[in-house]
Amino acid sequence: MSRAGSRSGGRAGSPAGSGPIRAISPEALAEHVTGLVTARPGRVRLAVDGAPPTGPDRLAAAVVDALRPAGRPAVHVRAGDFLRPASVRLEYGHRDEDMLLDGWLDEGALRREVLDPAAPDGAGRVLPRLWDAERDRAYREDYRDLGPSGVVVVSGSLLLGRGLPLDVAVHLHMGAAQLRRRTQDDDLWTLPVVARYERERDPAGSADVLVMADHPDRPAVRG
Repeated sequence: MSRAGSRSGGRAGSPAGSGPIRAISPEALAEHVTGLVTARPGRVRLAVDGAPPTGPDRLAAAVVDALRPAGRPAVHVRAGDFLRPASVRLEYGHRDEDMLLDGWLDEGALRREVLDPAAPDGAGRVLPRLWDAERDRAYREDYRDLGPSGVVVVSGSLLLGRGLPLDVAVHLHMGAAQLRRRTQDDDLWTLPVVARYERERDPAGSADVLVMADHPDRPAVRG
């Protein structure tokens, strides 16, 4: 068990499984995910999960842009804006692998300020950003009203397998060799954590959409 404790819960849903893989353009991928969301009535909580080189923020932004013309108000929330303060996050050093996996993300705040209010019976008011990790201080951010059919899109790394209340999940997977080539030198220490996450949390098996993102400009979709 890590220092932050075990949080290996899963999201109920229909995983991508081991179905056929088909090539798709980035634009068509965003349309595909948008279609899954718009097929659901009421509010929807979507997660776009993947290591930084796979571009989860980029896909999430594209989905948000596609949702608005479809008549679904959407708010993009980056998990990197819901990290714990440095005094907690870096308690065991700047490169502690256990803390990166289980202790950096402020899950309680993400639930309280974003995912629970976005539930069908929630208040519908979500906070787009909470904590500026670079300056280590709170953002001065206004709440956003989702309305009865709004969508919140949470993007970032190491999101699945925590038991977060999500309605649709997308996982962007990149092979180990390609991930190493595309990761900046200062962040190479995170790669064992990504491998452990893939092994222990099985995000590929629990996602509704699995995207093979070795070449982000030429993705392939399973599920």
